[in-house]
Amino acid sequence: MTETSHLPRPDGTRLAYIHRKAAPENKTAPTLVFLPGYMSDMEGGKATALDAWAAQSGHAMLRFDYGGCGISEGDFRMQSLADWRDDALLMIDTLVEGPVILVGSSMGGWLMLLVALARPEKIAGIVGIAAAPDFTRWGFDDAHKAIIQTEGTLEEPSEYSDEPYVTTRIFWESGEANLLLDGEIALDCPVRLLHGQNDADVPWEISLKTAHALRAPDVQTLLIKDGDHRLSRDQDIDMLIRTVARLYNVSRIAE
Repeated sequence: MTETSHLPRPDGTRLAYIHRKAAPENKTAPTLVFLPGYMSDMEGGKATALDAWAAQSGHAMLRFDYGGCGISEGDFRMQSLADWRDDALLMIDTLVEGPVILVGSSMGGWLMLLVALARPEKIAGIVGIAAAPDFTRWGFDDAHKAIIQTEGTLEEPSEYSDEPYVTTRIFWESGEANLLLDGEIALDCPVRLLHGQNDADVPWEISLKTAHALRAPDVQTLLIKDGDHRLSRDQDIDMLIRTVARLYNVSRIAE
């Protein structure tokens, strides 16, 4: 069994997390770290499915809620992309000994890249699920950008929640300050990018652009012809778990 614990930010905001420890035979294997998408949390279907796999296979796993998300403290509307990157770095630096494999979903795929760039020595591999780097650049039309800039907040209907999809100027400006796709992404670890070609939120071409920008030689992009943005069907989850398991095998060979 695993329990929810809390880790304080430097400002005192308490971040909720669940840290599954490794079985003795996997003590030196990488810890799996899940980074949720925008307005998501550590109880999503992909995160919990990976946690169940980690429990069965004896691997360590860390999942958590960013500040202002899920059951972590904080005001969601006051958070930035950089704040959530720093939340991930705080979790890894404080709770994890040894290497990590990062799994990032949607916006979590952007954070995955930023975290890996900040701690390249700790990264054994990364897996993006409909990764959405730079979505402040390509994800809004000029009218929406104008609302964000002039009014400070854009609210849109969400097909995933009864709550509106909220984008603040604080977050948008932080995103614009952390763009990655205009140049080389200087990572050398193995990378796996999964993307559905029926994704209505993040164009699957973004994964191709990400693969092209990455310096790493071992980058594989898997396009799922009938897959949507969430990639949460049983067959999608199975594919995600197989991808993560194979990446563990790659990391063992690299040792």
